[in-house]
Amino acid sequence: MSRLSRYSHTVRLAMSLPALLLSTLAPLATAADAVTSPPVAAKSAWQETRHGTVVTDDYRWLQKKTDPAVIDYLNAENAYTAAVTAPIQPLADKLFGEIKGRMQEVDLSVPVRMGNFYYYTRTEAGKQYPINCRRPLGTNGAYDAQAAEEILLDQNQLAEGHTFFSVRAFAVSPNEQLLAYTTDTTGFRQYELHIKDLNTGKLLSDTMPRVTSLAWAANNATLMLVQEDATTKRSDRLFRLDLGGAPQQVYHEAIEQFSISINRTQDKQFFVLRAGSTDTSDVRLLSTATPDGQFQLVLPREKGHRYSVEHRDGQLYILTNKDAKNFRIVSAPLSTPQPKHWRPLVPHDKDAVIKSLDVFQDYLVVMEKARALNRARIYDFKSKQWKTVKFDDPVYLANAAGTPEFNATHYRMSYQSPITPPTVIDVNMKDGQRTVLKQQEIVGGYDASHYATERLWVKARDGVQVPLWIVYKKGVKRDGSAPLLLYSYGSYGISTEASFAISRISLLERGVIYAQAHIRGGTDMGEAWHEDGMLMKKKNTFNDFIDSADYLVREKWTSPNRLIIQGGSAGGLLMGAVVNLRPELFHAVHAAVPFVDVMNTMMDASLPLTTGEYLEWGDPNQKAAYDYMLSYSPYDNLARKAYPAMLVTTGLNDSQVMYWEPAKYVAKLRAYKTDSNPLLLKTNMGAGHGGASGRYDAIKENAFNMAWMLSQWEIKE
Repeated sequence: MSRLSRYSHTVRLAMSLPALLLSTLAPLATAADAVTSPPVAAKSAWQETRHGTVVTDDYRWLQKKTDPAVIDYLNAENAYTAAVTAPIQPLADKLFGEIKGRMQEVDLSVPVRMGNFYYYTRTEAGKQYPINCRRPLGTNGAYDAQAAEEILLDQNQLAEGHTFFSVRAFAVSPNEQLLAYTTDTTGFRQYELHIKDLNTGKLLSDTMPRVTSLAWAANNATLMLVQEDATTKRSDRLFRLDLGGAPQQVYHEAIEQFSISINRTQDKQFFVLRAGSTDTSDVRLLSTATPDGQFQLVLPREKGHRYSVEHRDGQLYILTNKDAKNFRIVSAPLSTPQPKHWRPLVPHDKDAVIKSLDVFQDYLVVMEKARALNRARIYDFKSKQWKTVKFDDPVYLANAAGTPEFNATHYRMSYQSPITPPTVIDVNMKDGQRTVLKQQEIVGGYDASHYATERLWVKARDGVQVPLWIVYKKGVKRDGSAPLLLYSYGSYGISTEASFAISRISLLERGVIYAQAHIRGGTDMGEAWHEDGMLMKKKNTFNDFIDSADYLVREKWTSPNRLIIQGGSAGGLLMGAVVNLRPELFHAVHAAVPFVDVMNTMMDASLPLTTGEYLEWGDPNQKAAYDYMLSYSPYDNLARKAYPAMLVTTGLNDSQVMYWEPAKYVAKLRAYKTDSNPLLLKTNMGAGHGGASGRYDAIKENAFNMAWMLSQWEIKE
């Protein structure tokens, strides 16, 4: 894939690349060489002029996925990693057994009512993937476990012959006789449409590649489909597919910073076509009863205005950030949605950001986040009264868990904390009463009282208070000797959440303290928290993380020689940036699918996601943004100095962060670093951004990463 953007104007190769690779990759020829020493990547004198400065990238050749020499290099790195980590494989196997042993292998999700059926997934022992099922309603609409089960999709059968398998869209037609779903078999997140006749079990001939979202029309014979561009992976075209016919393009989003999606309002009356960029959006509606009609714009696109809509009884409920940084909710007639007709329903709150809005026949539910904690607020249209659903724990994660029925009287939520397994709860929207439907079972027993979790607040260098949470087994010494794993993300407005993880028990039982920092770049503390960690304020993200690490050391939760850090994707950028800034602060690093080659990626508009992210990172074709991004880009700021031990993991078919970013980063770091600490690159040659798709394969990957970190703490059992 070419990395040249339309703004580049000078490219040179110093010598023939094939000849260069043949000469330099000779040391990779035998497995023995790979075992005794790390691979030494070839160097090619690729150059490009950017803003009047000549930029050299010695490892540009690694970006050519189709070159056999690239695959040889990745395989050599994998062979070296396997050889170096052979002594920890027994520990990885032990961890795999522990995690698998705590998992309920035969399980059933909490059934969800949609129409005349209850839908659920179940898992079977030894099988990698879930099975999608449904049962007809029982007496008075209750769930009847004895009713005949209908298997809609056995994902294990569909995955046969594939090293990777994933289902994305899953939508049953209004008459409950057809199932539209999409699958990916490479990990590149390009999903193909399939339509199954649930009466016969046969697939229809209708299909379409690269579908990112879909919605059924009321006639049971028409689908609205969004397709992404084959190269840039931007969701930019909407099609109408009448079953048995050819897809007809309905809309094209021409502006590169915008992507589109299609869904339906909660009452199923309207298609919702939403176009959005980082800071701007607009919505178009079309009745699901007339799929061949024209979409109508709700509010015109206005720079900086983000909004979404729901519908009930001829009224639109608009979630908007107009004159409300953390969003507010207004209502307006469907026929006249302009601001002059708005009626306020939920005012702006500077201390709480509205994350989502659900509208039902009798109720409205708002999910909010305040001080890095979620809460639900329920509005009764009849009584015009509000109820708040919140939890008393110092740290927790509460989310909407899907309530598809428009006439629902109970709101489905999920709750968990670092010491509380995921719990499914139904909240009675009339009186607020909660019913626990299921809590994840930890096989072999689990006693939450053995562990403690705390909320901490870190004063960053600019005086801002940054929230942090930790979890540990009671009795751990707080004298600086404890091993501690610090994780964070800090980008795209994505919050760091206080979740539960079965695998984490294995760390806690070995005396490891686990911590997460709610650094700027997410919306943990509101929309301003995101804005203060993006564009020309991105370095706040890195500073917050470093200040959090310094705090944990200062307060004797750990010490630099016991501190390991972890982050993935944009969190991998965080890892690369902070080890360049403060390598002595960290003992070891796990960087997963890391976005570390910022400049080469963001200078190439043909790459997936690039142009759409100018509003998050900056447009490097502008000199000021280029200079700022260059000043923190991990790949560009590697220096001749000592670095912590590092494990870098990636997937060959990653479409979000191309495999070559971590590959180039490791190759360059190996040439620059002055220490003898381990530097390992592990590439899953059959997966993408999310790693292995099967549940057992995913546990194996996680167990290996954990074993490597434990070995860095010299914990051997």
